[in-house]
Amino acid sequence: LTSMADFHTRLIENHIDGLLLQLDGIEACFKLVGEFNAYNITAIYGAAVLLGQDKHEVLEKLSDIEPVEGRFDTIRSDNGITAIVDYAHTPDAIKNVISTINSIRTEGVKLITVTGAGGDRDRAKRPIMAKIAAENSDRLILTSDNPRTEDPEAILEEMRSGLSPTLLKKTLTITNRHEAIRTALAFAQKGDIVLVAGKGHEKYQEINGVRHHFDDKEEINKAIGIKV
Repeated sequence: LTSMADFHTRLIENHIDGLLLQLDGIEACFKLVGEFNAYNITAIYGAAVLLGQDKHEVLEKLSDIEPVEGRFDTIRSDNGITAIVDYAHTPDAIKNVISTINSIRTEGVKLITVTGAGGDRDRAKRPIMAKIAAENSDRLILTSDNPRTEDPEAILEEMRSGLSPTLLKKTLTITNRHEAIRTALAFAQKGDIVLVAGKGHEKYQEINGVRHHFDDKEEINKAIGIKV
């Protein structure tokens, strides 16, 4: 990667735990994931140095930055499964997060995606989101998001309408989000990745106007035996 002007970045490693970059000849590790974050780090680094900050101190501060809660939020199980919680709830966002995962997962690692679509929102995006997720994952589990005042089953049927017979063969529909997450983790083998998309940092699931406590990260931790 090469930024404009006088700052140069080389992407050395891009993996599930973060980035190893060389900025102006200095190697540094970062907790952020994805090539797009290499560009972001370079931009921040360049701006800070141009404002007179010491480049070593800037890199030290940048290397301490934690991912935003619910944005590519990773959890590791003792048996080698990686779960990722992400707020992606639009076609572009789903495409971007899955593309990031696929750019760093190695051969033989399967991606299982769990996602849904919110009720009382843009219905046209539902089949598109399902198609993108199915085409770019090894297995897809469609589940309820925040159905709000809509019938969860009807939302999922609209999502399924975007899938070809071939894509339907690798897709499960499990309305109960709790069960969907547990099923995905049960399918996963050592090294596999489970993406739980749509709700991210949210701590509730809205059903018929009532917000019930629900936390994707908490559900994953319970399923893999981590005390919360």
